[in-house]
Amino acid sequence: MSETAFTLVGGPTGLLEFAGWTFLTDPTFDEPGEYPGAAGTLVKTSGPAIRAENLPAVDVILLSHDQHADNLDTSGRSLVETGGTKVLGTLEAADRMATVTGVAPWERTVLEAPDRTTVTVTAVPAQHGPAGCESVTGTVTGFVLTAADLPTVYVSGDNASLEVVGDVAKRFAPIGLAVLFAGAARVGLFDNAALTLTATDAAEAARILETAAVVPVHAEGWQHFSEGHSELRTEFAAAGLQDRLRIPTPGEKQSL
Repeated sequence: MSETAFTLVGGPTGLLEFAGWTFLTDPTFDEPGEYPGAAGTLVKTSGPAIRAENLPAVDVILLSHDQHADNLDTSGRSLVETGGTKVLGTLEAADRMATVTGVAPWERTVLEAPDRTTVTVTAVPAQHGPAGCESVTGTVTGFVLTAADLPTVYVSGDNASLEVVGDVAKRFAPIGLAVLFAGAARVGLFDNAALTLTATDAAEAARILETAAVVPVHAEGWQHFSEGHSELRTEFAAAGLQDRLRIPTPGEKQSL
């Protein structure tokens, strides 16, 4: 059986190897730059550890949402719109991008191919800010990957709600690997509330999910990420969960 592994490209973007399939999370491949928007200008501070043209073969792109540049920048959007790779995303993303297959919360997509392990991808809710944020920040999805005889993988997407994490845990815990979008993103909305998990909440999410390993993403590479790896180490240690935290080094494959 193939190993589960993760390679951070940068920000929310990573290569997830699971059950012999390769998944790409939220494609962002631009060099540093600025992205003006309704909530202000997002500033990308570092480029990708792996350029888009140097990616290995990708079977499925897991797109948590398409409306924010820190989860789908210009190069990432071009990759998605080129087609040729299956893209799973929100129903709203599918309305805006013809190459996206829209999936509703708790909808399952079964990946099958000759001589390959069957993988089920379940779309799960995500809340991109405090309760009631959707009309401003838009719809986001997370994903859960399952396969026979393999630990379950959870990819949170831009989620700030522990209640949502609890809903995922009720259906899928224990989780083998949680790829948590952390960074406590703040852009001034909702009294500058965190739009993704804080380090404290990421540690609590690890406990709720009963996860064996957490790889935090979305915690470096953009100026509006208000917390990073230092805060994650501190909060996981305070919760006694430091042995579950796997801080990624961009470009380096982690076997999990």
